[in-house]
Amino acid sequence: MSTHADSKPWTVPGLADAKREGRKLVMLTAYDNSFARAMDANGVDLVLVGDSLGMVVQGHDSTLPVSVDDIVYHTAAVARGLSRALLVADLPFQSDATPERALQASIALLQAGAEMVKLEGAGHKLEVIRFLAERDIPVCSHLGLTPQSVLKFGGYKVQGRDDAAAAQLLADAQAVAEAGASLLVLECVPSPLATRVTAAIAIPTIGIGAGPGCDGQVLVLHDFLGIDSGHRRPKFVKDFLAEGGSIAGAIRAYAQAVRDGSFPDASHSYSS
Repeated sequence: MSTHADSKPWTVPGLADAKREGRKLVMLTAYDNSFARAMDANGVDLVLVGDSLGMVVQGHDSTLPVSVDDIVYHTAAVARGLSRALLVADLPFQSDATPERALQASIALLQAGAEMVKLEGAGHKLEVIRFLAERDIPVCSHLGLTPQSVLKFGGYKVQGRDDAAAAQLLADAQAVAEAGASLLVLECVPSPLATRVTAAIAIPTIGIGAGPGCDGQVLVLHDFLGIDSGHRRPKFVKDFLAEGGSIAGAIRAYAQAVRDGSFPDASHSYSS
């Protein structure tokens, strides 16, 4: 299988092209240079410096303690390892509470090497998305289970299971796309709903626990390698190191499985 390592670098417009052409997007989280280089060389299209680092790197019980400075530090390290994959960085908890705060945090992340920032939610975040997009800062939105809302949700639970919640999620997805988001992560959403959302909007969707109908998939590095981070392993997680035999082999196996549609299957998805 080609690793795509000799392909031209990904761009934000290229993501939209991939959706139109039906090419699945492969995304993983990374927090350091070495893993970033391995992903870049073995077929990963997008790398996310996620605030998940609070749980899998720093040992916290949630993503809430992560700061902008934390994300900037890890973004800079990851950026130095990439030449092809597009780098997305999370706006941590409350750094996007106002458009002005989001702009300052986004500037710091882009100056560290990110090419897109990710923020959770819709509602008042639509103003933030619009504000950033109008200032030429590419935005990835994140709907469904939004980990920064864990206190409000009362835990990490599948979202959009009843008709009203599903309708709201679909409306939110359309709203973030209209506000200027270029990409949408859907987390812990029933497969049929994620498929409907993907068909309803022009921007690509990246699923994590959202079934095979999304335009691409993402997993957290430690989950994808079967590393025990001290937290419960979600249903949608698969250990690719077990079948890949090496870090590079695991990345290639994951990329191939996403592209050929064999991951996620029903055992790694939510039906309702």
